[in-house]
Formats: sequence, structure tokens, C-alpha cells
Amino acid sequence: MNAASNSESREHAPVLAEQAVAHLITDLQGIYVDATFGRGGHSRRILQCLAPGGRLIALDRDPQAREAARTWNDPRFEFVQSEFSRLATVLAERSIAQINGVLIDLGVSSPQLDDAQRGFSFRADGPLDMRMNTDQGRSAAQWLAQVGVDELKKVLRDYGDERFAAPIAKAIVARRENGRPVLRTAELAAVVASAIPLRSRKDPLQHPATRTFQAIRIFINQELEEVALILESSLALLAPGGRLVVITFHSLEDRIVKRFMDAQAHPDRASGRLPLRAAQLPRPRLRVLARIAPSASEVQRNPRARSAHLRVAERTDVALSCGA
Repeated sequence: MNAASNSESREHAPVLAEQAVAHLITDLQGIYVDATFGRGGHSRRILQCLAPGGRLIALDRDPQAREAARTWNDPRFEFVQSEFSRLATVLAERSIAQINGVLIDLGVSSPQLDDAQRGFSFRADGPLDMRMNTDQGRSAAQWLAQVGVDELKKVLRDYGDERFAAPIAKAIVARRENGRPVLRTAELAAVVASAIPLRSRKDPLQHPATRTFQAIRIFINQELEEVALILESSLALLAPGGRLVVITFHSLEDRIVKRFMDAQAHPDRASGRLPLRAAQLPRPRLRVLARIAPSASEVQRNPRARSAHLRVAERTDVALSCGA
């Protein structure tokens, strides 16, 4: 890699990077996937560990991530602009049947949050976009311009665990019907704040629009659906002993990852009530290895790490049946 790639990496401090890469790499000559390239923080560390015969495929749907990756010059590295749910297709196009590990960092990168033009944050005013891939799909503003109260309330409740989903949804739609659609991040933050009584806010240090922004972003980018898809495809692609390493930042995605790993590590639990002999019980496809939280010193250096969790599982040697 050249100096330009190092500069890009410094824009974003990846969370739990050392622990993630240490758990990921089991074969220095292996094939690995960084499913969420961002600005390359994890990929850079992976390449520092791999031998000359190793290989790293990095995915990201963000056009800015693609531009950052273009400055990299390493024969072991390839970037593909794609949703990570297409992992199986991306690898099949390269005649790769098995990989030694996949790293999935489910956080929004610092450059995305800090760029007001992306619309991910209420901390600086900008167009209300929120798309991970700005080249396709509806922006948050376009969706809010037509969504009904009931659907919006459900999104805020399901994806943001927002207690005030109903009054927030009504306030947003009422503003639109009065000829003032929500088009900018500052406008959305103000509408949300006006819909939540001051005396009802549990955490005075948390901005009242935090959960609303999270919920809309997750919905616009279909983030939870993407997570479920890549977990399944990763399991099918991992070689025996290969590692699945996932970093989560909120309870919704962490719950999906935890339940997936537990279900694949303990399939007998689902069959516990069936009259099956031990030999007939399904065998584990994963072995759960670790759950790691960031240290106090890392959180102090990088406050965005405070809600992160790292989960690690290893593929067992059970062969998948056709169609599994």
C-alpha cells in the first residue's frame, strides 16, 4: 500500500481492530474477506499480518469507500463495491469456493458520520440522505416525503426502540402535510425534539433524535436484513477452522449475531424435545470462541467504541450437505 492509503486509514479509528484481526487470521496464506471496508482500517491490519501468498477481498457499498480503495496498491488486495449480502456471488465470480475468515464491522464509519452531506448525523446540518450507497435507492428525505404515520411509527419502534414513536411519527407527517417536508438533518432533529417532552427524557446527555436517526438509517439501508444474509452465506463459505468475526454497535444487530452463532453452535437445543438418539442430533456448524468488549482505555480514546461488542465463532469440520 502507498502513503495515500495510510492517510485514508487515519480518517477512521476502527474499533477493536487488534482483537478482531488476531481472532480472524488462522492461516497467513489464507483467503480472507473484510465485508465492511469503510476507509480500510481493518483491511490494512489484515494485510500487515498476511504472508505474500495470502489474499484479501474487501467489500463495501459506499462509493467513497471505493474511492479510498483505489489508492491502494497491493497484489494481495481486491476491493469490490457491493452489498455484503452478495458475498457468495462476489466470491463465485472469482472462483473462490472457501475462505479462511470473514470480518464484519457493522458500525457506521467516522467519515460517514462526520460528513454532513451524507445525512447520517444530527450534529451538523445537511441533506437528509442516510444511504450507504448514494448511487441507488431512496434517501431518507424521499421516504419521509411519502411514508404514512403507521409505517413510520413501526420503523421507529422496531429499529430504534423509540418509546415516543407515535408522537414523533405524527409530528413528521403533520409537518409534511402542512407543506414543510423534512429535508435536512437539523429539521428532523428539531421535529423529534419538539415531540418528546423534556420531563420524559431518560438520559439528558443523549440527544432526543438519536434513536430516530438510528431507526431510519437501519430501515433505509435494510441493515438487519443484510446482516442475516451475510451470516448465512459466511457459514456456507468458511473452510473448517475458518473464523467468523463480527463487531456490533447496537442491541438489534448484536441479538441477530448472538442468536445465529448460538443456534449454529448448539443445534441440539432446537431438537431437545424431539425423541432423537444422540447420533441423530444435528451436529454443530460453529464453535463460539469469544465475546469481547472494548477496554476502558479504548473507549476513552474513541468514544464511539463504547457500545461495541466483538463476537467470534469458528467453523467446525462438519461438511455442509447440498443446499444447506
